[in-house]
Amino acid sequence: MEGFSALLHGFGVALSGYHLALMVIGVLLGILVGVLPGLGAPNGVSLLLPLTFTMDPVAAIILLTSIYWGALFGGSTTSILFNIPGEPSSVATTFDGYPLAKQGQATQALSYAFLSAGFGALVGVVLITALSGWVARFALKFSSPEYFAVYFLAFASFVGLGGASPFKTVTSIGIGFALAAVGMDSVSGSLRLTFGLDQFIAGMSFLVAVIGLFGLGELVMTIETGMKLEGIRARISPRAVFETLLQMPRYWVALVRSAAVGCWMGITPGGPTAASFMSYGLAKRFSRRRSNFGRGEPEGVVSPETADHAAGTSAMLPMLALGVPGSATAAVMLGGLMIWGLNPGPMLFIERPDFVWGLVASMYLGNVVAVLLVLTTVPFFAAILRVPFAIIGPIIVVVCFVGAYTVASREFDLWLVLAFGAVGYAFKKLDYPIAPLVLAMVIGDKAEDAFRQSLIMSKGSAAIFWSNPLVASLMALALLLLFWPLLGGIARAMSRRARGPAA
Repeated sequence: MEGFSALLHGFGVALSGYHLALMVIGVLLGILVGVLPGLGAPNGVSLLLPLTFTMDPVAAIILLTSIYWGALFGGSTTSILFNIPGEPSSVATTFDGYPLAKQGQATQALSYAFLSAGFGALVGVVLITALSGWVARFALKFSSPEYFAVYFLAFASFVGLGGASPFKTVTSIGIGFALAAVGMDSVSGSLRLTFGLDQFIAGMSFLVAVIGLFGLGELVMTIETGMKLEGIRARISPRAVFETLLQMPRYWVALVRSAAVGCWMGITPGGPTAASFMSYGLAKRFSRRRSNFGRGEPEGVVSPETADHAAGTSAMLPMLALGVPGSATAAVMLGGLMIWGLNPGPMLFIERPDFVWGLVASMYLGNVVAVLLVLTTVPFFAAILRVPFAIIGPIIVVVCFVGAYTVASREFDLWLVLAFGAVGYAFKKLDYPIAPLVLAMVIGDKAEDAFRQSLIMSKGSAAIFWSNPLVASLMALALLLLFWPLLGGIARAMSRRARGPAA
């Protein structure tokens, strides 16, 4: 009941003409970000984050989350009409969305995608509403050892559940830690990894890093592929949407299963991309029409879209309640909260309930606005993709450099953007995950401070991380996830050895 009254207060905060206008603007900008190749939700949010520094935090977070929702929908549009995923999490949608569109059912494919995405996002917001208060109260029991265990669990989850090579994930996290350590040590006051350059004393801006990694890195990859944007035209009518809506109950099992997968992968740092692929794989495994997957099966569109949006939404729960983001975009938003002077974690629910519950209420409204806008603006945004990339590409480059310069108005940051763009391109070419690097840059300092404070409390004894059932459970789970790929490899080797003599 307490949560319901807090949510009603949140709707009172979010339901203003100013905030509704920000939702509409944010969703439209997000759809554009999702549609344009070379951009994406993390880059779109990071580019506009400097513009929110003078805004009220509630209005700023509403704008940024609306951009996030819109970008996810925009990625689905290009996946279905152009066979080009605007977001990494939209790759699985191309498997059946584009074949369905080529069969003359582009309207139905888009309707399936948007309606199932709206359902997944709704489930994610309901989960946040139901659990955020409990998680925050639970987290009030935390001290430095427990917080370090949570951060360690976040990094270990990327290794065990991220889907990329464990070695590459650990390498990405290590690079992120090194970048986070640049500048003045918050405990001793000494300078670290500055190499005699005064520009590094203030540290490395995660916003500049994200703009280079996601913006310029993706852009170079797009240029290299030499894509030809020859899409399928579609115009969505209310009648077609209504007919598709009547067909949705046929896929209720896929909807529920995919929403559950998405919420789990959003709360743990698996992220929307892993959730969409996992959900698609489960749908294909258990469907009675598995032979039709890859040829235009509606369930192959419903499943990844539901999981994608459920994961993207529920990733906000650990970010708000624990200060641990569940996705790259949530990590960027976490950095924004700290820039605005807000400290994500359980105290945020006590000190700024208007912010927390205004944000949660805006998620309900923002997703409704996103579904309605994307259904009505598909032809317009699809037409933008037919503009030659020779025009779109330079515009994206200019936007990236302007966004990087507005962070601190330093020319040196422009060189850093180029450097991070090269790193992002190298990561993409070598299949190294970027999200763990961003996560380490954002919460690396907090994890280090929690670790050092814990050792100060215990006079240097690491036994403090096993000193009570709560911290011991978190550390045990983190270690299990950290070594999960190794344990899985040993189990598979033993299974093969056991089958060998029998064969």
